[in-house]
Amino acid sequence: MGFLDKILGRKEASIQSNTDFWNWFLKNEKEFFAIVKNRQNIHQGFFEKLAPKLDEIHQGIYFLTGMLDDNTVELILTPDGAVRNIYAIEELVNAAPQIKGWKITALKPASDIQDIGIDYEGFQFNKDNLRFYPNIHEGYPDEIDLTVIYDDFVEEKKQVITNGVYIFLDNYLGELHSLTLIDNMKIDSPNSISEELIPIEKLKDYLIWREKEFVEKYDGTRHNTENDNYSGFEATAKDGSGIIGLMNTDLLQWDKKASHPWVFIITILFDGSHNNGMPDKETYQLLNEIEDEVVLDLKDLEGYLNVGRETLANRREIFFACKDFRKPTKVADELIKKYDGSFEISYEIYKDKYWQTFRHYEPR
Repeated sequence: MGFLDKILGRKEASIQSNTDFWNWFLKNEKEFFAIVKNRQNIHQGFFEKLAPKLDEIHQGIYFLTGMLDDNTVELILTPDGAVRNIYAIEELVNAAPQIKGWKITALKPASDIQDIGIDYEGFQFNKDNLRFYPNIHEGYPDEIDLTVIYDDFVEEKKQVITNGVYIFLDNYLGELHSLTLIDNMKIDSPNSISEELIPIEKLKDYLIWREKEFVEKYDGTRHNTENDNYSGFEATAKDGSGIIGLMNTDLLQWDKKASHPWVFIITILFDGSHNNGMPDKETYQLLNEIEDEVVLDLKDLEGYLNVGRETLANRREIFFACKDFRKPTKVADELIKKYDGSFEISYEIYKDKYWQTFRHYEPR
């Protein structure tokens, strides 16, 4: 077997855990250090080796690297805008050993705005050509909705400019705050703007102030769903298939919705082709068992509220409103692995402080 290994090449063991990853990294770190420091063969010698190993740990982990000083390589692991991948990066970095000559960082850190100058697709972004103003909504006082004004805005290049602004904010605010503190944001031209514009360097203080207000307003807010009232409903979709659901009507009328600002939706696909899109008895039981499993992991008193569920057109959707995004995404990823081959499971998580997602379920 050893002779064949030499001829064919020994297949490298797959990465099964964070420990496996760092053990692999330790075996290669001196070679990686030299490649980054000398800036030679960096794509083939480092990037193309690191990327697939990170994929084995968790899909959607990206990275940036460079010399922090003459003797230290900084490796920044980033979700590249996807909140769902933050927990995996943080856990991986927390598991990292001390490695001489390396600084391993989870998410892009905040930088001094004086040092930030982004050149992206021919556009420059800096503190001198960016300003902002908040959009205040009377019915949604906790919403952080911003308009960022870019002096060199071109409508035909709106998407490029939007990407450039987000990159600037990642560097200025730090990636975690950039992704989680701002609820809505649009980029616009200075033309025809009547609002008073605020220098972009004041955005960090503005967000800190708004977050502090929000935390003080809702800190300690919990909801025990044990004695809540639920309402079942049945409807017919446009294609004639059935819809059945069960929603927590007490939660839908709760006046502290913004305390649980993350909407988390798990979707489980099943074959209902022989039952007008609905599950058969056995499948229905399995779907309920999966839902019970999730509810057991995401407890209401810990900040995860099961708002309800809906079954239609070959899928079951389970709805939660959450105080935080880390644990729900981890629970969902573990669920996907556990039921791989039995059910196709996916999920989404996003900020929705006023639960507008569930507005059509609220009692009229």
